[in-house]
Order: sequence, then C-alpha cells, then structure tokens
Amino acid sequence: MYENRSFSDKSWLVLKGLAMGAANKVPGVSGGVVAFVAGFYEEFIYSLQKVNRKAFKLILGGRFKSFYKYTNGQFLSLLILGMVISYFSVSKLLDYLIVHYELYVWSAFFGMIMGSIYFIAKDFGEWNRKYVAYLLSGIIAGIAISFLEPAKENSNLFFVFFCGIISVSGMTLPGLSGSFILILFGNYVLLLVDSVNALFDTFANIFEWDFSWVHDPERIELLKVLSVFSLGSLVGLVSFSHLLAYVLKRFKKATYAVIIGFIAGSLGVVWPWKEKNYDVNALGEIRIDANGREIITGYDRYFPTEFSTETIWAIVFVVIGVIVVLSLDWYDNYKKSKHV
Repeated sequence: MYENRSFSDKSWLVLKGLAMGAANKVPGVSGGVVAFVAGFYEEFIYSLQKVNRKAFKLILGGRFKSFYKYTNGQFLSLLILGMVISYFSVSKLLDYLIVHYELYVWSAFFGMIMGSIYFIAKDFGEWNRKYVAYLLSGIIAGIAISFLEPAKENSNLFFVFFCGIISVSGMTLPGLSGSFILILFGNYVLLLVDSVNALFDTFANIFEWDFSWVHDPERIELLKVLSVFSLGSLVGLVSFSHLLAYVLKRFKKATYAVIIGFIAGSLGVVWPWKEKNYDVNALGEIRIDANGREIITGYDRYFPTEFSTETIWAIVFVVIGVIVVLSLDWYDNYKKSKHV
C-alpha cells in the first residue's frame, strides 16, 4: 500500500474517484472498469479487504491512526472524496447530457468500453482453452443480464438495502454495471436520481438556513431510503472486496478472463442505437410513474440503416471514446520511457 503520495498523486486519485463515481451513475458502464483501466483496481480491492475484524478492533480501541494506516485510508478517502464530488457535479452533467444528447453519450461510452477491452486484454498473456472458456462464460453472462426486463419501483427498506449490496458490484466487478442492475430492479430513478436530488436539496436548504424540509414527509422518506441504500452499498462493497481479493490471489488469470468477458458482454447495454419501450395501458397510453416520468420497460436495439449526420457524429464519438481510453495506455508508456 502507498501512504506517502505527492500532491499530484493525491489530485489524480480524487479525479479517478470522480471518474469512477460518474461511471457508476451511467447504466451499462462500470466504475470497476475505470479502476481497472486507471491501474488502481487491485489496490482498491485489497484496501477494502482490510476493512475486517482487525480494523474494527483498532477503532474500538481508539487507535484511529493505526486504523487509517492499516486500511490504506489515504487512498480510500481520496477515492471516496472524488466519488462524492462526482454525485453532485459530474453526475448532474451526465443526467443533462443523456437527456439532450443521448445517442452521443452512449456512443462515447460504447467506444470507451471497447477501448477498455483491448486495454485489459493486451497484457493477459497466453490464452488456452480453459481461459477461453472463462472468457465465453463472462460474455454469455454479460449478454444475458443486458437483455433482462426491468421490474417495477419498490421502496421497501429491506429491498432498498439489498439493492445497495448488489448495485455496488459495479465498483468491484468490472463489466457489471451497478446502475443497470438498479434499472433491472426498478429502483434506478428512486435511488440514483430522486434520493440523491433530495440530499442535494437538503444541503442547499441547510446552507440557506431553511429547515422547513423536516416537515416534508416525502423528503424525509427519500433521505431515509438513501441512508439505507448507502448502508447496503457499504456492506456490499466490503463483502464483495473480500470475495474478489480471495479469488484474485488464487485464480488471477481466470478472474481476468471472466472480467474481460463481462465487459465485452456489457457492450449490448450501451449499444448507442436503441429505442425505448414504454409501459402502456389498455388504451395504448404511456403509463406515468408517481413522479410524472414515462415508465420504460426495455429497449429495442437496431443497426443504423443510413449514414445521416447524426449517425456519422455517433461513430465519431465511438472513436473518441476508444481514443480516450487508449490515451491512458500511451501516457503510461510515455511515463515509463521517461524513467528508463
């Protein structure tokens, strides 16, 4: 673990956390892919693994400095700081871009995931039948998940806690999008839009010294939902990290093969050209949820049949997405050559 980081390294860690948080917000994109491509995936997993019985003993014994050092606290706190900042900044920008430039956003992420597959696979080494089988199983699982139909929204707190545990998999398992899992569970809008916006509005009210929100039952309910979801995410993050750390130590190449397959399979989720399917009533009218939004039941994916200006720009954004990821590899090679 690395505790003595320069100011530049610390700033980069916050930015990486920012990118990871933004990726976790987008359905089909995994924050774990960001960690993998940015080169801190294993340190992230092994740091989370340190949140164990010994760590809790250090806290209960009042040995906070030892706890901070044992859990690689500087690394985790800077990364988490970036994620928190992201949820109130980059995530808001992404929400706007997806509404107004949906095709181009999906195109850019599609390109980034394609670039990530190359980035992770290039140093894999020799492939044999066993690893190809792991790769195919990852691809099949990723594709199968991408074609599942979403459920309806459920604000039951036990279910929200479970959503937190499962959705955090996007940070620990590259290729498995936590936000897309929430769509399948029907709770994406409730947990990553409404409740986050409620927290943002609450902070804004407190800053203005306005506490009228304490008498708003809807706001209180959303804050309660967000708290339970956050607790479930924390439990899931620590649990998954222990499992993955164990697997990475004993079956590293096999795990990487499955991860590469998962990421490849997830391309179906972020395929840019798709049409929304809406829930309709007997009269053919689109159903609206409690918050006035049209209820989406899935997507129909298609290939563009003509090279319109929109299609050309979408392809350009795919290429830009690939270049963004590959530029990290070029920059890494440049830094290595400077130190030779």
